[in-house]
Amino acid sequence: MKINGNEIRPGNVITHNNLLWVVVKTQSVKPGKGGAYNQVELKNLTEGTKMNERFRASETIEKVRLEQKKFLFLYEQNGRLSFMDLDSYEQLELNKDFVGERAAFLQNDMTVTVEIHDGRPISIALPDRVTLRVTETDPTIKKQTATSSYKPAILENGIRLLVPPFIDAGESIVVDTNEISYVRRTD
Repeated sequence: MKINGNEIRPGNVITHNNLLWVVVKTQSVKPGKGGAYNQVELKNLTEGTKMNERFRASETIEKVRLEQKKFLFLYEQNGRLSFMDLDSYEQLELNKDFVGERAAFLQNDMTVTVEIHDGRPISIALPDRVTLRVTETDPTIKKQTATSSYKPAILENGIRLLVPPFIDAGESIVVDTNEISYVRRTD
């Protein structure tokens, strides 16, 4: 399946230079001069080597079709993550490094999608958004809400990100797991 360069997301498996690569991280870049592009960190599935590549929106990339199975996240122990297949109830263990920095978003009983190629787990897709509690943030300064500045916050899972000035410690917010960014306050 062909996709445009700006549609590449973390967890996608693509064919690039006749090799299979998993997308580890993406960043949309809009330079002041020239066209926008997607800065993508790739990891080779056979050798484990990493590479950074730029893909323009006009480029087409071959996304590899993989078998997708639903798994339930059970627990983490000694750097290993345990999942249960929702169809066969078999358990699957993966290294925490396999999921990368997004492993911090895993919550007990969270349903994830594991992509499998030739019987081997290739990538894992977390829900696009999760709800987390803010444990620590700077206090709001009067009249600071008049500007569109953001302040640093620490979430219950230890992730640091920027939130609007009206968010206080103890509040729950929705976080985008792909971009690791604030989306909105929960109701």
